[in-house]
Amino acid sequence: MKPGLQFRLNQQLTLTPQLQQAIRLLQLSQLELEAELRQIAEGNPLLEFSEDNPEDVDVDGDEREVVDLLPASNTSTSAKDTVDDAEAPEWSDGDSGGEDPIDFSGSGSATRSNGNADDDGFEPQSAAAETLQEHLLWQLNLTHMSVRERTIATVLIDALSADGYLTESMESLIGALPPDLRANAAEVEQVRRTLQRFDPTGVASVDLRDCLRVQLEQFDAELPQRELALRIVDGELELLARNDIARLARKLRASEDDTAAAAVLIRSLDPRPGAALDVTPVEYVAPDVYARKEGGRWRVSLNPDCQPRLGLNQHYCGLIAQARGTDASWMRGQLQEARWLIKSLESRAETLIKVAEAIVRRQSAFLDYGPEAMHPLVLREVAEEVGMHESTISRVTTRKYIHTPRGTFELKHFFSSGVSTEDGGSASATAIQAMLRKLVGAEDPRKPLSDQAIAEELHRKGIQVARRTVAKYREGMRIPSSSERQRAS
Repeated sequence: MKPGLQFRLNQQLTLTPQLQQAIRLLQLSQLELEAELRQIAEGNPLLEFSEDNPEDVDVDGDEREVVDLLPASNTSTSAKDTVDDAEAPEWSDGDSGGEDPIDFSGSGSATRSNGNADDDGFEPQSAAAETLQEHLLWQLNLTHMSVRERTIATVLIDALSADGYLTESMESLIGALPPDLRANAAEVEQVRRTLQRFDPTGVASVDLRDCLRVQLEQFDAELPQRELALRIVDGELELLARNDIARLARKLRASEDDTAAAAVLIRSLDPRPGAALDVTPVEYVAPDVYARKEGGRWRVSLNPDCQPRLGLNQHYCGLIAQARGTDASWMRGQLQEARWLIKSLESRAETLIKVAEAIVRRQSAFLDYGPEAMHPLVLREVAEEVGMHESTISRVTTRKYIHTPRGTFELKHFFSSGVSTEDGGSASATAIQAMLRKLVGAEDPRKPLSDQAIAEELHRKGIQVARRTVAKYREGMRIPSSSERQRAS
């Protein structure tokens, strides 16, 4: 072997800091972008926010007309049919040990709210909402307990979930106690039982059955439905979740009327006792883009209130010419970074509106006629139309929202897979789900449609979909099976 000299030619793609910054800004939501820019502006004196002059910021394509690329006739259903997308939220308990969700129409504890609107013209000032832990500690201070028991109770209260459940194991709870306390499982369990009687009743429960039982025990023993309800909670929650009153009555050897009354009593309880004191702030979505129909055509525009009003500080820019030495070099570097950032923001806004235009062009039938007119759409189609990579489209459509006459949607909402139709076209999964929901809504409650019957009805409409696909869509929309819908009726 001997040393030698070789020449090689290869190509390598390098992401410059400017390109990395542009990509990072593109994937941020509006709130994240605002926080990111605030942080950058704090370290760069050449940048400033112009809060008072929103008109100063102008983006190319401020409002653009969108030409429909796909006629509404491509959809396999009547364009006049629309479906209400609102779905009633279902309650389910993550700490229930696997029991099926039960439709609780009532709650054992009243919802607490803070602050009332005043009539004197002043803006109402609300005190900080009381947390579940604070509410329980206040009661603990008014309860006669030894120092030892109080210490155990404090650890248990601190371990509660937002719903009021104890999700940690007994070993973990004992391990969280001070080492010199040396409490055993029986002592901790006794304190836990005491906490369960605090307000709201049922906190510090280990699962759904435990929570409902302790609430039932608070009722007068003379209440006729109490004992039957306790038996249901102890062993028949699954049948109750299915609302199978007849079978439940047979297993308990009770009349259907008594069983139904016990079921009503159970549903009046609160399965999430801590939720009434949940102080998690409500987050509101501000749309990044607007879609309006003017003169028979859809127009897309950026939301001016959501565009960061970032500019150059002219005072500091004027000082660069007077600076000398390292100060001048540092300020010129800051100026270059500021210009790069502003250019990245302009590119972000331009990319966002181009992608939104492409989506509105392809989904104009949905905006005109509703969910049943939604077309199949994948990232690749939009990427090819706007001349960008699919990964870029994915970043732009994540946590970016568009306001339309039909509501505010995340841009990802308009993407869905397709199912073949008899005429050689395709229907989107969203459109099929809308048709499925419409069929279920119009069925005879005494003879609900089975998954096979729904599949056959869709076949008559030209949609080639299998029964198992119908079942998957139905379960995804949280629609009960035909047998469960029949029992519920």
